[in-house]
Amino acid sequence: MLYAAYQGLDDFFAPLRNASAFALSLWPVDAGPYGVMARRQAAALEMVSRFRLSHTRPAFGIGRVQIDNREVPVSEEVVCDLPFGQLVHFRRDIDTPQPKVLVCAPLSGHFATLLVGTIRTLLRDHDVYVTDWKNARDVPSDSGLFGVDDYVAYIIHFLEEIGPGAHLLAVCQPCVQAVAAVAVMSQADNPATPRTMTLMAGPVDVRESPTAVNDLAADKPLDWFKGNVIATVPGRYPGAGRRVYPGFLQLTAFLMMNMERHQSQHQKMHDHLAAGETAEARTIKDFYDEYFAVLDMTEEFYIETIDRVFQRAELATGDFTYRGEKVRPDLIRKTALLTVEGGRDDICGLGQTAAAHDLCLSLIHI
Repeated sequence: MLYAAYQGLDDFFAPLRNASAFALSLWPVDAGPYGVMARRQAAALEMVSRFRLSHTRPAFGIGRVQIDNREVPVSEEVVCDLPFGQLVHFRRDIDTPQPKVLVCAPLSGHFATLLVGTIRTLLRDHDVYVTDWKNARDVPSDSGLFGVDDYVAYIIHFLEEIGPGAHLLAVCQPCVQAVAAVAVMSQADNPATPRTMTLMAGPVDVRESPTAVNDLAADKPLDWFKGNVIATVPGRYPGAGRRVYPGFLQLTAFLMMNMERHQSQHQKMHDHLAAGETAEARTIKDFYDEYFAVLDMTEEFYIETIDRVFQRAELATGDFTYRGEKVRPDLIRKTALLTVEGGRDDICGLGQTAAAHDLCLSLIHI
């Protein structure tokens, strides 16, 4: 009923949004002496037309990148397409080989395009690939399940597709799976084991400096999450019948953490539009076009993440398994490790990511 209620509400407001967008397309925003009033009314119409979420991945939109002193064209290529995610390569028109890096994007309610700024920066001196996760509601039920172990398997598979000598950059939630994947590959002496692993603000050990997000995940039993935040995909979508944690719920949780800031930003957007300051308004609109594009996670991935990462901290306690075998970060010997944390991160507390250094005991600390 949860998903159906959301969908019904969205359908209810759709005619109003569409009518506002149509009126906006005809609006004379510079109508002589009425220009100021027209802009204010147009601003109101645009705000109404934007009252929506998107469930489709936005474009990365990286058409060109500055390398040295010239602009270089960039094209996207899907080099591996699996049911729940694909490996996207940002191919640049250059002859000089540069280090290959796999950007492991979080699977936490948003698309990989949320990291477009990071990808654009890396493209200046790296050959970049990214894990492009699919919206679970668009994955047919006969494609099976997708849990934490499957996420690890996808990382391994993508690194093998890229080949030996690559680097791995994990951002936020997938840091745990990244360490697990590298540990599994190291133990098997897999030739595609990455040369370096950079972990940015990930919950390797949530027992360190727990945040409000950690407390919420730890205070509720798994049955509470299954009964209150898991929903069934409606019949109109390819994944009809699949049980998911809806992206709109994750977005709501993020918004509630900083509601005053988001309200302030939308007020600024309206004021910029009303004043004819289109460039300033565009900056805010671009951010929220991306932020309000949400994807659903499979029930099994979400519940296993709550259980294995946030409640039992399996990687930190040495209890993390992959396909029934214990994962051994202490066997990582040939992959350099760098961890990055944010001093004011309200999702991943200080020390949670740095804990990876204590797990990778075979590495030399410098």
